[in-house]
Amino acid sequence: MNILSFLTDLLNGGLGNLAAYLAAHVLLCLVPAFYIAGAMTALIPKESVTRFLGRNAPKWVAYPGAALAGSVLAVCSCTIVPLFAGIYKKGAGIGPAITFLFFAPAANILALVYTGGVIGMDLAFARLFLSLTFGIGIGMIMALIFSREDLAHDKATDDMFAGQGKMRRAALVFLLILVALLLAGTFKVGLLTNSYADITLPILGMDRFQDALYNLVPYDADKGQEGITAQGAILIGLLVLIGLASWKGLDKIHEGFTAWTWIAMSLVGLTLLTAAVGMSPHAGGLDVQFTGRFFGVLIAIGALIWLMFKRLTEDELRDWLWESWRFVKQIFPLLVGGVFVVGVIRVIIQPEWIQTLAGSNTVLGNLAGVLFGVFMYFPTLVEVPIANMFLSLGMHRGPLLAYLMADPELSLQSILMISVIIGRLKAWTYVGWVALFSTLAGLIYGAWVDGTSLGLLALYLAALIAVLGAALRLVSRKQQKEMSVAATD
Repeated sequence: MNILSFLTDLLNGGLGNLAAYLAAHVLLCLVPAFYIAGAMTALIPKESVTRFLGRNAPKWVAYPGAALAGSVLAVCSCTIVPLFAGIYKKGAGIGPAITFLFFAPAANILALVYTGGVIGMDLAFARLFLSLTFGIGIGMIMALIFSREDLAHDKATDDMFAGQGKMRRAALVFLLILVALLLAGTFKVGLLTNSYADITLPILGMDRFQDALYNLVPYDADKGQEGITAQGAILIGLLVLIGLASWKGLDKIHEGFTAWTWIAMSLVGLTLLTAAVGMSPHAGGLDVQFTGRFFGVLIAIGALIWLMFKRLTEDELRDWLWESWRFVKQIFPLLVGGVFVVGVIRVIIQPEWIQTLAGSNTVLGNLAGVLFGVFMYFPTLVEVPIANMFLSLGMHRGPLLAYLMADPELSLQSILMISVIIGRLKAWTYVGWVALFSTLAGLIYGAWVDGTSLGLLALYLAALIAVLGAALRLVSRKQQKEMSVAATD
């Protein structure tokens, strides 16, 4: 009976985590991300990507540019993966693409500000500096290790996207508005979060419905358990309808647009608007607050609809919808499976283990911080209050930084999704380097917290970077010689 109860707890943990994730985090982050990725693939000429992020682009342009592009996106690893897939498929080199993949969730502007406000500016600065240094380093390492595969990838994109001209202005504006839609849905600033109007829908029983949902999936902010709100349950239902309509209307869209196509797109718009309002259930009904986010999303959707019918060609519209749907089919099932497994694992892992495993700034303690980041994954910004809880439970600030760098990067679901995009070998190589550098970041910052002089740590870090740079240079020269010999033969 105890075994049955334990298995039931595991199942409930997995389903509860999945339901809470879908209800709270997918809609205003992940849904626009899929459509942005589709627009990148369908609308941007390959040359526009390779000029700044291609394997032959100047390193001083490509790598800082990739980090800068990621810094403005307050999204978690699950949301950044479709964007990573979009730029990689369109011709970005593996190195700059990996830097973008690493830096965006690890050290975006909003995460840094929140980290500084909740835990301390010293930790926020360490997170920024070490994420930037190691993010560029990991990208360059991946570019060297997989230089031959990167060359083959570059040729493949040449074949796939040959003959494309310059990007049309209407297509560029369309892509920028999609990005604005993502930012409007994710930025937590007063202009967007404040409520400017409200109505009450006389729907009886909403309070009992909300209580039943919290009993089904408990809410506990201190443990990162987000529960399911009545609004979340409505959104999950809309997501299911979007999936069914898209399967009917987008799966064979190259054969022509159907009524199901427009039903699917209408449901997407309705779902984003529903996610953007505030909802408060009570005994008398349901209060709906119209926030700045709602009006921002509404304006963005209106502009997109106008461009779709007035400025995009039928081929551009069809290709955009097909590429977006293809990314959803490729990535979303792995996301669902990964989130479920993480929920199961979180039932087993106890936060109280943290003091024992990560209470001091040791290699083992920092590795424990990295492992907690993998198996106790929380969406972006949620990891900050959880890190504060870990700190109160006795985690050293060094392993805490290792956790904050690993948690946005190495969630189980993101590893599965990345494997589909770049292959298992590249994905697990990336995972290994992120784990190593997150551990090193924790050790370096933890040593400073324990009293080691900043100058000595800077010297150690400079020596590490110099050795790494020299090794990479030797490998690069060796590969260039081999390629020259192969070319002469």
